[in-house]
Amino acid sequence: MKHIVIIGGGIAGIETASALTDAGHWVTVIEKEAQVGGKLNNWSYLFPDFTPVDKIKSVLQEKCSEKDFSILHQTEVSSIHRKNGKFNIEISGEHQLEADAVVVATGYELFDARRKEEYGYKIYDHVITSADLEQLLLPNGDLTVAAGENPKRIAFVHCVGSRDEKSGNHYCSKVCCITGVKQAIELRKRLPEAEIYCFYMDLRMYGKRFEELYREAQEKYDIEFIRGRLSEASEKIDKSLLIKAEDTLSGRPLKMNIDLLVLLVGMEAGKGTASAAASCGIGCEDSGFLKTADSFLKSNFSEQEGIFLAGSCTAPMSVNDTILHARSAAQEVNNWLLRR
Repeated sequence: MKHIVIIGGGIAGIETASALTDAGHWVTVIEKEAQVGGKLNNWSYLFPDFTPVDKIKSVLQEKCSEKDFSILHQTEVSSIHRKNGKFNIEISGEHQLEADAVVVATGYELFDARRKEEYGYKIYDHVITSADLEQLLLPNGDLTVAAGENPKRIAFVHCVGSRDEKSGNHYCSKVCCITGVKQAIELRKRLPEAEIYCFYMDLRMYGKRFEELYREAQEKYDIEFIRGRLSEASEKIDKSLLIKAEDTLSGRPLKMNIDLLVLLVGMEAGKGTASAAASCGIGCEDSGFLKTADSFLKSNFSEQEGIFLAGSCTAPMSVNDTILHARSAAQEVNNWLLRR
């Protein structure tokens, strides 16, 4: 029986652990938080069919309780060294593990919207991120703004921290557009009288049912999409917001009073990914995500033999893509161990 250590207990880590356990291996998951699930714990419903996150989380929990793999909570990796064909892994508390293979599944971080000062996040009361809104969309969430009233006019801003030279992230985060569409529809269902606007550069609806949901948002839910760049937001004395933008289709400036501004924040490589790269001796792309051996044929392989990659530590991914990439990683690890 071979021992595999997986760094990260999010969707990718647990899915990889489950598949490798089914293949007959001994698996240990190292998770820095007190619970598994990663960013999934902060979401309410998933696009494009509004699947409750609790459904996915319950499956992950079942795998954690029913499958015979270990999880070390609130634990981090200090260093990894290879010796005599094995990996010696130093973890929190000066403990050590020995493994035949390592899977890095450290996930991603959400862009810190405070870096876009012109939008006023954490400065103005009614500027929130898509992650903040997701919590408010839970059944007990409070969507009220000033004076305890529901917002009457809501604006979304796409590509906050993605495709943006100022933030240093030139890549597309892949899921922001469909997240905005999903959340706008959810708001319409909760606040049928509100006006809802989405400001976008261009909409990238790459997945199954994504384009249909976008059309549904316009035709069924009367959500208005404006191709335009938001330049700034300012707070008025009544806590409402004045936003300034350019309608890039007409070439005209635009001003709008709104009650709530939602920033659709992108994904970026987190500190956990950078530290994992440093401890494992593997490379990163210019974007900060982990570098794969070959983006076409070896997307689960790092540049170090025996160290594999799973999920959004390599690139922005949807939940569905993350699960598929994790299953692929488990298959590649199993094949590699069988050849040794």
